[in-house]
This record gives sequence, C-alpha cells and structure tokens, in this order.
Amino acid sequence: MSPSLIVIHYTAISCDAARARLCDPAAEVSAHYLISQTGRIEALVDENQRAWHAGAGQWAGLEDINSHSIGIELANDGSQPFSEPQMAALETLLRAIMARWSIAPHRVIGHSDMAPSRKSDPGPHFDWHRLALQGLSVWPDPATDEAPLAQNLTALGYPDATAETRLTAFRLRFRPWAKGPEDSTDRRLAANLAKRFPGSAR
Repeated sequence: MSPSLIVIHYTAISCDAARARLCDPAAEVSAHYLISQTGRIEALVDENQRAWHAGAGQWAGLEDINSHSIGIELANDGSQPFSEPQMAALETLLRAIMARWSIAPHRVIGHSDMAPSRKSDPGPHFDWHRLALQGLSVWPDPATDEAPLAQNLTALGYPDATAETRLTAFRLRFRPWAKGPEDSTDRRLAANLAKRFPGSAR
C-alpha cells in the first residue's frame, strides 16, 4: 500500500474500549494509530498495511478508501474538545506521516468528509483550523467570489449525496456553528478551497 490520504476519526468510546475493539479480529475494524487524551500514540497497524477504519465512502473518485489511507483514531466521545496533549501528539504524528508518504495537506480529511451520509467524526469540536495553520490540513479564505456550491464540493472530493448531506458535511468541518440553507459564505469558502486544493490532485 502507498497511502495518499489520512483519515481522522474519533472513537466515540473510551481509549481502553477502543483499543480492545480495534485489536479484536472479530470486530472487523482496525486503525493504524490510536491517540489517547493524554497524548499517548499507539501504533496498531503498519502504515504500509491496509487497516479497516474507513468503511463505505468515497473521496476524490477513490472508492476503496481503506486501501489508500492511513487511519488515526482519537479517543473522544464527540461531545467535548480534544485535549491539548492529544492535539499536540496528532500534529507530531501527522508531520511524520505526511513527510514519509508525501501526503499534501488537502489530503488530510475527516471520516465525515468521505462518508457524509453516515459519519460525523471527528465532529464539530475538532480544531481543523489549528492543523491548517501548521500546514497539516487546509482552511478556506472567505474573500473568494461566490461560485456554485455543488460543483466545488465535487471538485474538492466530496462523494455523491444529497445537497443537504454534502452541505452538512462541509459545514461540520469548516462552519460547524452554521444553520439553515446554503448561503453565500458556504459558496465562497468552497470556491476558495476548490481553487487552491482540488481533491482530485495527489
């Protein structure tokens, strides 16, 4: 395997419970890394081996995400901010993985990005902007002119789904506080990202 994506998840259960599940063959789920709230990084699957973390979904035309990605699980139930030690550990890990495999910042995505119809992790409390400031992910510039939202979400890599589902997934990452129908801010942010970081590019 030569990974071209990194997918970030939250466990939704305790770190101990997550470790037991990720290491149980009967569960048929695994991840390359698990990071505790205290910042302990556990390597569970070799990076050059396939892990079963992504499930059904797509990103930038790829359908078998497990075969093209490294999965990182963060111990968090989705209802609270991620701890400082955990975020610092994630940043260190991301830098190393991205350097080893030449993975660009726009190829670091959330589980909700590639499976918007069924997943919401790493959720609204995850600090994507913090990662982007360090070149470990991306963040939009709202100054861009408006453009049709649907075509830009497709250009970014979002899979086919209803307009509402794709808008929800996009906002979950970039505007988790936003409510209501699509607006000009959504269109500007997506246009800026699609121009700078097309999801189909390696």
